[in-house]
Amino acid sequence: MSTRIVCISNRVSLPRKAAAPGGLAVGVLSALKNSGGLWFGWGGELGDTEPAGPDMQTRDGVTYATLKLRRQEFNRYYNGYSNGALWPLFHYMSSKFRFRHEEYEAYENINGQFARNLLPLLRPDDLLWVHDYHLIPLARRLRELGVRNAIGFFLHIPFPHIETLRILPGYENLIRDLTGFDIVGFQTTGDLASFRSAISHIHAVESSDTESASRIQLDGRDIRAGVFPIGVDVEAIAADAERACGSEVIKRMIASLVGRKLMIGVDRLDYSKGLVERFATYEQFLETFPDKRAHITYLQIAPVSRKDVPSYVDIRRALEQAAGRTNGRFADADWTPVRYLNRNYPHETLMGFLRIGNVGLVTPLRDGMNLVAKEYVAAQDPENPGVLILSNLAGAAYELEAALQVNPHDTRAVVQAIAQALMMPLPERRERHASLMTALRNHSIQVWADRFIAQLQAVRR
Repeated sequence: MSTRIVCISNRVSLPRKAAAPGGLAVGVLSALKNSGGLWFGWGGELGDTEPAGPDMQTRDGVTYATLKLRRQEFNRYYNGYSNGALWPLFHYMSSKFRFRHEEYEAYENINGQFARNLLPLLRPDDLLWVHDYHLIPLARRLRELGVRNAIGFFLHIPFPHIETLRILPGYENLIRDLTGFDIVGFQTTGDLASFRSAISHIHAVESSDTESASRIQLDGRDIRAGVFPIGVDVEAIAADAERACGSEVIKRMIASLVGRKLMIGVDRLDYSKGLVERFATYEQFLETFPDKRAHITYLQIAPVSRKDVPSYVDIRRALEQAAGRTNGRFADADWTPVRYLNRNYPHETLMGFLRIGNVGLVTPLRDGMNLVAKEYVAAQDPENPGVLILSNLAGAAYELEAALQVNPHDTRAVVQAIAQALMMPLPERRERHASLMTALRNHSIQVWADRFIAQLQAVRR
């Protein structure tokens, strides 16, 4: 019997029929199914009392253990410390940073609850795989309870350089907690370098380093740190996108364009995604290239996220105003320059939208990876592919070198990239797309999961 994989993440969504699993789920579900694995985390329910224990369900060979959390404590842990302190700081947006002691205490308490409720479910030979910034203290909490299993951690967002991290009160504790894991995984070599800067700032350590991996000796322990760029399920996305093009919603979208080029963005409504800057850039594009007016439609899909955080309310208002201003200035009786939608669509439909996009505009101000960029490439028709415009501040830029890479703060450069993408000849588009697809297949979601789990197995041995 293969060793069981235990995946721990802030949120666990039970699989539903007709709903495609998200990026994280695609990456770990196959490993969990192969090992009869366990997925543990918050199930989405909030109450007013301490959770009695996890709810257990088994589906397709995977056991899902989901906690119900206290509402007030969850808000302080999630909307407070996780997304009011760690998220902006890790994305180098110190102006959005906010620290409150009671929120940090809730963050510690929730991690303690996770550890206590997970402990009775563990077997001695389980491999534990912890995900993302919400659960950085979890290894320490589990070790305090006597857990000696191999524990790995993967950070899905950027890791900041020590000179940025020092803004955080108690940053030393955060670094200490990361060194409690046996393996710490990052998206890019830049993130790994930032982690090394933090370790060196706090500890005098011995390490053997390569560009994409480190072995650090600390307090008599070996800690491995490495680069594991997360990917997408390339073949599944291509199949979904092609199939979606036969659906009524995609057919209606194509008909509504009346032969115009489509530029598309798909992002969570988050200030790190650079949406306000993107809308302003599109307005400047229409000013700079008046001959392109009425020949391009920009579709931005931006589902609302973290609606209880004030900065997210502000960005939604700013985007509504920007879309209204651009449409008011440039729209004609038969043309709307910006279609701005605050809603989500089924995964297959989204892949269909991406497939018909002549230009994919992915310009975050900072991003750990950005899977939309990879989904856009995978969804394209290889015979007549669109062009990806990608922020050089996204983790995906390390791999997707054949995209038109831009600095999202350089409005003129992004404007010129849009013009270049719209006029790019077919042979060049095909060549760029083939190169991008090679990168996607080399770092698919399955490769990502297999590489990380192999490292965890090596630690246990």
